[in-house]
Amino acid sequence: MDKSVYEDYKYCMVDMTNLYIGSKYTMGELLEDENVSFKFRLIVERYIMPESDPLDTLETHLYYLEEKSFVTKIYRQLKARVKVNVIRTRKCLSGQRVKEYTTKILPVEEIAKMSREEKEAVGMVIQELVLSKLALMAF
Repeated sequence: MDKSVYEDYKYCMVDMTNLYIGSKYTMGELLEDENVSFKFRLIVERYIMPESDPLDTLETHLYYLEEKSFVTKIYRQLKARVKVNVIRTRKCLSGQRVKEYTTKILPVEEIAKMSREEKEAVGMVIQELVLSKLALMAF
């Protein structure tokens, strides 16, 4: 019997239009996990792995993605979006300013445009990669 173990942010989910991949997968684990779409594993093996390390997590890979890189073009072709948490300051009824995390879904190009300092300033934490199944099929 095969037992599954829950690991935070290591998941692959599919709905009618999107493929969701948790950010804590390493590139090597993405290639080995049978739950991840075969087509995406093939894209990772052929196009993404030559420019990254097998021990890099998807989170660090996306965090340090450069705007002009070939991998960014691949993600653009796949209509990839990234679910992130950022720190937001809001004003309470008492007039105090409170910092809280807010979840946003951003296109990969927008994350690649941001510098590392800008990402650190907003406290960006990457949660998951969202790929369009239609774009994945057409790739």
